[in-house]
Amino acid sequence: MEAIAKLNNVPTSPRKMRMVVDLIRGEKVNRALNILKFESKHGAARVEKLLLSAIANWQQANPDTDLEDADLIVKSVKVDSGRILKRLRPAPQGRAHRIRKRSNHVTLIVDSAADEAVLAETDNAENK
Repeated sequence: MEAIAKLNNVPTSPRKMRMVVDLIRGEKVNRALNILKFESKHGAARVEKLLLSAIANWQQANPDTDLEDADLIVKSVKVDSGRILKRLRPAPQGRAHRIRKRSNHVTLIVDSAADEAVLAETDNAENK
C-alpha cells in the first residue's frame, strides 16, 4: 500500500528542486534519507522532511506492518511548477527588467518493495 506526501509552494525553482529529487527516485527509504541528510543543496532539507512525512503517512495507513519488514522504497517523486512572483528591477536608461521568482510543488509516493514485486509478477502474467 502506497503513501503520498505533498509539499506546495516551495520558494525554490523547479529546476533546482528536480536536481535534488533525482538523487532519491527509486532508492530505498533509509538510503534516500542518508543521501538527503548529507546533500548540500538548498532543497534537500525540505525533501528530507517531506520523505519523513510520507513514511509517517505509510505507518498510519499500515499500523499492523512493521516499518523495518516493509522494505519501503521511493516509488515516484514529481516536481511541478508553482506560482511565479513577478518583480521589476531597474535597468539603464529608465528601463525595467522583469525578475521571475519561481516556486514549485513536490509530490512524493512511498511504497513497499514487496508490493512492487507482486505487481510486477501480475503484469508479467497478463502480458504473456
